Amino acid sequence: MGILRVGTLFRRLFVPTLLGMVGMSAVAVVDGIFVGHGVGSDGIAAVNICIPLLMIFTGIGLMTGVGSSVVASIHFARGKVKAARINVTQALLFVTVVTVLPVAAVLCFPRQTALWLGSSEHLLPLVVDYLVWFVPGLVPQLWIAVGLFVVRLDGAPRLAMWCSLISALVNVILDWLFIFPLGWGVMGAAFASTISIATGGVIVIRYLTHDARTLLLYPLKGSRKSFRLTIRNIGYQCRIGSSALLGEMTMAVLLFTGNQVFMHYLGDAGVGAFGITCYYMPFIFMVGNAVAQSAQPIISYSFGRMEWPRVVEARRIALLTALGCGCVVAACFALLPRLLVALFLDPADAAAQIAIDGFPLYASGCLFFVVNLAIIGYFQSLERLVPATFFALLRGLLLLVPSFMLLPCVFGVPGIWLAMPLSEALTFLCIVAYVAVRRQRRTAR
Repeated sequence: MGILRVGTLFRRLFVPTLLGMVGMSAVAVVDGIFVGHGVGSDGIAAVNICIPLLMIFTGIGLMTGVGSSVVASIHFARGKVKAARINVTQALLFVTVVTVLPVAAVLCFPRQTALWLGSSEHLLPLVVDYLVWFVPGLVPQLWIAVGLFVVRLDGAPRLAMWCSLISALVNVILDWLFIFPLGWGVMGAAFASTISIATGGVIVIRYLTHDARTLLLYPLKGSRKSFRLTIRNIGYQCRIGSSALLGEMTMAVLLFTGNQVFMHYLGDAGVGAFGITCYYMPFIFMVGNAVAQSAQPIISYSFGRMEWPRVVEARRIALLTALGCGCVVAACFALLPRLLVALFLDPADAAAQIAIDGFPLYASGCLFFVVNLAIIGYFQSLERLVPATFFALLRGLLLLVPSFMLLPCVFGVPGIWLAMPLSEALTFLCIVAYVAVRRQRRTAR
């Protein structure tokens, strides 16, 4: 980690990380394509209503994964391998425990959960079907969310990539089988996702229990002292990774609030149109996340060894990569809206036409979205929890919800599509101002 040039190391981490995360995102997109053509816009709307629940739990996994990875990286840099293994084990145990009870509650009360998520009576049967068959996959989903951080830190980024790609392939095959030949509709899409996620989860757990180079899971003691230390360590990991949770909460709030606003202004067709957009949102999020996660081990390890030139170089490369990737994503949304929408629905469909009109407006926020994720990841890697948490909260709640509420009142339907771009652009300006003030203060000293 400390020998290779920063650019070479970042490239070796970024390419497989990006491909793996694109594979993870493809699971959601393939679901949407098959649901759109096999069920229609109502199916897409029903799935989109359920996705905020997935985002919240994935956020818990990413929060724990980021925190444990940062802590383990610093332990590595200081030669404390046993401490790193213990932290990883505690992280996986934590996400398992905190997921099981909510999953059981949703399975016991699927109708109430669907209504709480904002389902209309018309969409309710489809939403319930999807929830019942998808929710069991949340436990292995969190194993993957934590485990892929650890696998990359352990020096096996290609395994992390293949774990994601194999899951995506399984999902494609089963989606086609369950939705078309068997005719299971959204239930089939949910069941396919659960099986594919479980496949990835098994790969991760197998690696960490048998094949890891250094970070094999470590048996935890059952004493009170061990329990107290576990609670303390988990709390510290969660504080470090809290902005990752807020990043996923941003997505959840975006989906939940967007569903309500689109339902209010455009009905079920509007939710279907927004659903197409949200199938692409994981790609945008994963691109920014891939940049942040590829830079994180380099930055955290160099920070632990006080090698500041390598920290600065990794930051520069990460920001340039985020800038380039953000431009590509924005160009796709702005220039190819009809093609992107046609993957899911016939362009003549009412929901499809709403999405085609909205995509170019939505594209204006993609660049800021990716760059903001990379910057927040940089703050996390240095254990600078206050700015990381504040900016994640700013983009996810403090600016996004008011934008969704106010812009449609001023600009009508276009204002709904501009809510995310406005909140991301304002967050970026706040980050620039924060960095400028810090530099001015250092210069004054």
